[in-house]
Amino acid sequence: MEIKRLNIIITLGFVAIIGILIAQLLWTRQAYNLEDQKFNQKVNIALLEVVEKLSGGKTSFAENPVQNISNDYYVVNINNEFHPAVLEHYLKTEFTRFQINTNYVYALYNCHSDKMIYGKFVSSHQESPNYKVIQFPKHKNLVYYFSIRFPDKTTYLISSLRFWYLLTFALIIILLVYVYSIYTIIQQKKFSELQRDFINNMTHEFKTPLSSILLASEALTKQDQVKENSKLQTYTSIITDQSHKLNSHIEKILNIAKNDASGLSLKPQRIILLPFIQEIADTVKQKNENISIEINIDSDTSVIADEFHFSNIIYNILDNSIKYCETIPIITISSFKDSKGLYLKFKDNGIGIPAKNIPHIFDKFYRVNTCKSDEVNGFGLGLFYVKKVVQQHNWKISVENNSDKGITITLFLPF
Repeated sequence: MEIKRLNIIITLGFVAIIGILIAQLLWTRQAYNLEDQKFNQKVNIALLEVVEKLSGGKTSFAENPVQNISNDYYVVNINNEFHPAVLEHYLKTEFTRFQINTNYVYALYNCHSDKMIYGKFVSSHQESPNYKVIQFPKHKNLVYYFSIRFPDKTTYLISSLRFWYLLTFALIIILLVYVYSIYTIIQQKKFSELQRDFINNMTHEFKTPLSSILLASEALTKQDQVKENSKLQTYTSIITDQSHKLNSHIEKILNIAKNDASGLSLKPQRIILLPFIQEIADTVKQKNENISIEINIDSDTSVIADEFHFSNIIYNILDNSIKYCETIPIITISSFKDSKGLYLKFKDNGIGIPAKNIPHIFDKFYRVNTCKSDEVNGFGLGLFYVKKVVQQHNWKISVENNSDKGITITLFLPF
């Protein structure tokens, strides 16, 4: 179901971005066409003004004297002789007035020599234009006229639409990033599924021989030869303890793999905090006689939590405080309230955590690389499990180094 939903979301997102990109391209094309029409209108009006001035205000044309022969080529009928210098002056004046700021080439027809003579190439960025010879086609029906061409019209129009093209380019980049992100997500999902399947298969394969070891070690401890020999009792107890510890690790891995696939199943209930934590602390002290656990919690403080997973959180935090301590472990558990919620703090005197590693300690399989961590067995799953349970309860967890020694882990339980 989740894979089907993910595929639907990916498809809808891809279709949406493609649709936006197509719409943007159509809008850009329409904007270019509108800009082209606007340019042609301004050129037509400017050339009509030039005709008016060259004719001395006496124009008697039956039809429009300005003809748009092609996209960038115009022919203007005058029906009167005019000087090229006067034409150039009026062209510059009107083009400046109508903000036509692009290069153009003009030429005029000499009816006496029956040929088109070159005028000038006028650049909007060049004060002294270059003179060059150019051939303009003769208009068969006109006698006194001039022609004008805009060789850089397309470039000029594109430059005026820079924002549209930048936006289109940005959308293309977003589409590429989206496709790459989806590809990465799919690859990561495949790797995650392979990893989960491998862990499940591996742990299931481990549980069968481990169960046999536990049964055999328990049967061995009941033998008279073992009971009478203190060394054999020590060895069998080591086998049993380590087998139980390994079984606990395997169960933890299986639970995490299961939770990754389906999420935690919580059964919230009201828990009186002081006796609950005191019972856990007493259990931990039975296994570790030299530790000191001080509890400063009001007797009426209670929380709503899943009893099983909440106890696992506390066990994991206390276990880490004991394992990562080079002296006699001293742990202080305290709580206080404010207007937002309840804060439950676990302070120890351990070796601490380098500041750069703190953001990663809740990652799956992550272990801080220290001399002490090399001595301690583990898979880097304890705090990952704690973080997952905390998130499932909609709580928050934070870690900070103490000013003197050790760390303080704070659970925030909002009201």
